[in-house]
Amino acid sequence: MSRGRAAILISGGGSNMVALARSMAAADHPAEACLVLSNRPEAGGLARAAEMGIEAVCVDHRSFADRSGFDAAVTERLRAAGADIVLMAGFMRIVTPDFIAAWEGRMLNIHPSILPLFPGLDTHARALAAGMAVHGCTVHEVTSDLDAGPILGQGVIPVLEGDTPEALAARLLPMEHRLYPEVFRRFVAGDRRRVTLSAV
Repeated sequence: MSRGRAAILISGGGSNMVALARSMAAADHPAEACLVLSNRPEAGGLARAAEMGIEAVCVDHRSFADRSGFDAAVTERLRAAGADIVLMAGFMRIVTPDFIAAWEGRMLNIHPSILPLFPGLDTHARALAAGMAVHGCTVHEVTSDLDAGPILGQGVIPVLEGDTPEALAARLLPMEHRLYPEVFRRFVAGDRRRVTLSAV
């Protein structure tokens, strides 16, 4: 049986990308990482991907007049790499409805909150401001509604006294690195049951 071919989209250091790629390096994994693509040439994750032997490319969003042109260029790169699944891992761009439609049912994202709480940005600060006792992350399918696609998995950690947004974000990362690879492995194997991980 042929393996799925996953492209990972990043904008920064790519720690979730590394966790996904390491998981896919296992011989029994149902998918392989075929491409890492960033919208920022300075993204540290590009070098990390290249070191792992994965094709790493930049499509700089600043080179395009609009989102449609950028998304078309990304799609061209994805198709050239033979990707059939797209994994957003810290990809800080809102994509167009046409892009979402082209990858419907084949595109996942990880979001740093327990959705439907705190969609969008600044999730750690918002969780602290709301007085949350727990915080977490969510892996979901990407749909036209921001951070509102079907939920495939969630990880939960405690909020500690004295937490800052930066400290909370740093403590959440190991949970993200556990959750995303586990959810993706199940997803590509056809298992859509929700995964729940807890450090509470």
